[in-house]
Amino acid sequence: MSEKIATREAYGSALAEFGAKYENLVVFDADLAEATKTIKFKKAFPERFFDCGIAEGNMMSVAAGVAATGKIPFVSSFAMFSAGRAFEQVRNSVGYPHLNVKIGATHAGISVGEDGATHQCLEDIALMRSIPGMTIINPADAVEARLAVEAAINFDGPVYMRFGRLAIPVIFDENYKFEIGKGVKLIDGSDVTIVATGLMVHEAITAAEILKNEGISARVINIATIKPLDCEIILDAAKETGAVVTAEEHNIIGGLGSAVCELLGEKMPTPVLRVGTSDVFGRSGKVPPLLEMYGLTAANIVAKAKEVIKLKK
Repeated sequence: MSEKIATREAYGSALAEFGAKYENLVVFDADLAEATKTIKFKKAFPERFFDCGIAEGNMMSVAAGVAATGKIPFVSSFAMFSAGRAFEQVRNSVGYPHLNVKIGATHAGISVGEDGATHQCLEDIALMRSIPGMTIINPADAVEARLAVEAAINFDGPVYMRFGRLAIPVIFDENYKFEIGKGVKLIDGSDVTIVATGLMVHEAITAAEILKNEGISARVINIATIKPLDCEIILDAAKETGAVVTAEEHNIIGGLGSAVCELLGEKMPTPVLRVGTSDVFGRSGKVPPLLEMYGLTAANIVAKAKEVIKLKK
């Protein structure tokens, strides 16, 4: 069993680590520092940490002003509040002037568990994709999350980073290289391509192993940067395998699946089936049963892969 670490834990640790290296890094939180793990930065650099209270929209506007002075602000709250409640300020105060604000959105997706539908944000990627110039990063594990934080620090422009509450398997090692805008082929295959993001990357790897045992060769691609999308790696895979399954802990409308379908629809029409929540709200419950209930499993990826292969011309 591989080590399991929540990406929100890696996010908090990375902020504390890189705070020493980047003196212009400042952190804002909306009264959730213990949950978002920005508390780690607060303990290390209290003079550069600001709690804005339960006022997410105001926090975004304050961060925009601070970014205009040359600082690099990271603003954090749950995804539902960062992308949902504060959407207007993210759009108008951060996105429109293209300011260097980094949004660390935690507790995204169904895996928030018992907090239920009001907190299980399944629309945030869709919302952020709609903002011109917004970069979106959804790490697959703690290693990628740490590297993504430093990449965001060195990237000029607004970035939305999506982190989870659930401890998930560590996939990558210390030799892993992360680059904004680049997907990574984890497993080669010729029969079908599985394009996954976030916690669904581990499920995609498991699905590929199951399919291999059944004589089906599946290629697995990790897409951490959902916008800008690595078009080349997806187009090459679609051309070579002729069938695609996307997997994400997000509504199938507006997220990774939509982005892949838009790309292939314009550039290379290919059968695609999407694994994600099917235009529904979440519900309160223990995480494993919820993931199974909503089809966010390796077993469902396997089923979709077999189905989409039958759709090949």
